[in-house]
Amino acid sequence: MACNGNSGKKSTIISTAERETTTTRIVEAQKRLLSGREYIGVDRIDGPLVFIRNTHPVGYRELVECVDRNGHLRLGMVLETSGEAVVVQVFEGTAGLTMPETRIRFRGETLKLGVTRKMLGRVFNGLGYPMDEGPLPVGEVEMDVNGRPINPTAREYPRDFIQTGISVIDGMNTLIRGQKLPIFSGNGLPHNELAAQIARQAKIRGGETEFAVVFSAMGVKHDVARYFIRSFEETGVLKNVALFLSLADDPSIERLITPRTALTLAEHLAFNENMHVLVIMTDMSNYCESLREISTIRGEIPSRKGYPGYLYSDLAELYERSGMLKNYRGSITQLPILTMPNDDISHPIPDLTGYITEGQIVFEREMYGRNIYPPVAGLPSLSRLMKDGIGEGMTRKDHPHLASQLFAAYSYVKDVRNLASVIGEEELTPLDHQYLEFGDAFERKFVSQGRDEERTIEETLDLGWEVLRLLPVEELHRVTEEEIEEFYG
Repeated sequence: MACNGNSGKKSTIISTAERETTTTRIVEAQKRLLSGREYIGVDRIDGPLVFIRNTHPVGYRELVECVDRNGHLRLGMVLETSGEAVVVQVFEGTAGLTMPETRIRFRGETLKLGVTRKMLGRVFNGLGYPMDEGPLPVGEVEMDVNGRPINPTAREYPRDFIQTGISVIDGMNTLIRGQKLPIFSGNGLPHNELAAQIARQAKIRGGETEFAVVFSAMGVKHDVARYFIRSFEETGVLKNVALFLSLADDPSIERLITPRTALTLAEHLAFNENMHVLVIMTDMSNYCESLREISTIRGEIPSRKGYPGYLYSDLAELYERSGMLKNYRGSITQLPILTMPNDDISHPIPDLTGYITEGQIVFEREMYGRNIYPPVAGLPSLSRLMKDGIGEGMTRKDHPHLASQLFAAYSYVKDVRNLASVIGEEELTPLDHQYLEFGDAFERKFVSQGRDEERTIEETLDLGWEVLRLLPVEELHRVTEEEIEEFYG
């Protein structure tokens, strides 16, 4: 029988699980020890960024405490870390900080938000602190604002229809539960009014699960913020809405956190409270401008239009925090809103957003000039998931064909209008004149509606058939004979 030199002692065998637990405890203890360190003096202060050298190893997006000479504490987050230096972005700005007297403490954890269902009906700033007169809500659970990675195989395919009460969206660019469908607008266009109207009216018909709206506004003016709050209060829907507002005079760095805190609450409501959540984010262009500002200060090599090369992945990180998961009743649907600089749809912000999301709703300035609200352009707008969320059993059996027919007829209207601008309306054929009449009725009756007007999907589809009756029946190639018999006559 073989024995070792320590035959008088019993051998201790540590299982893999015990070894991993021990390692975890050691790492956590080291983090607590290191997070207790305080560094006095920083290497450089540049805009909202603080540069510190010769620190212990810190993590990306680790939470940081910055204390000025008066003892005032400001929170920050690690933006870049290396063996030589650490870059920290300070949420409240760096005004009043001095390089020799600033004290830095690393917490050893990422930014977390205490979330609870009681946050509905409240107004918060970009970091999740109350802006109304109510107390700070006690969170039921703390969640990382950066979210958790979702296994793609755990996702459910979006199929359920969300009724917004807006005909041009419900009828032709249908919003589906779990979808991300952005609105491409421009400066001076009524995207804020449409966002507030959707937040007031959106509902899932026949659904047993509760519905809530999480509203995130970045870089908005005070009057715009007051408009949103007043709009929700007067219509009585504020109790089902949580607002996260980062105002125009707030530090721009706060805009980078605002959509993340909003999405963190949305994830809690959807996957812990089993609610259907609509997340409206406006204005994503302000978010991207803040991202460019920070990138420039860091001295990064710019990409298109001066935006950082990681703009795509940063936007995807936000947009992909939507959808439905298997074995969960709740869902997150996103409606991001962005203003296209110079109304340029090929600008990097709308261009990259279009790659990530499932369609877009595009505003047209010419329609707005003719007093059409909402000024949604018929042809460049689309919802890629619409085909799987409409039809018999979900909306109405004629919905898919009717939407296709409206698209086709309106497309021909655009061609006729272009032709008329060259040869004059008097040279057009009688059929062309009928199409022009259809185009005017389509924009004035179907697309245009009041800012407080809510239409059911049945009313929307009936309006679609009403304007189609201005065309000869032989021009209706996208609808079936049965539908013509039932709805056209």
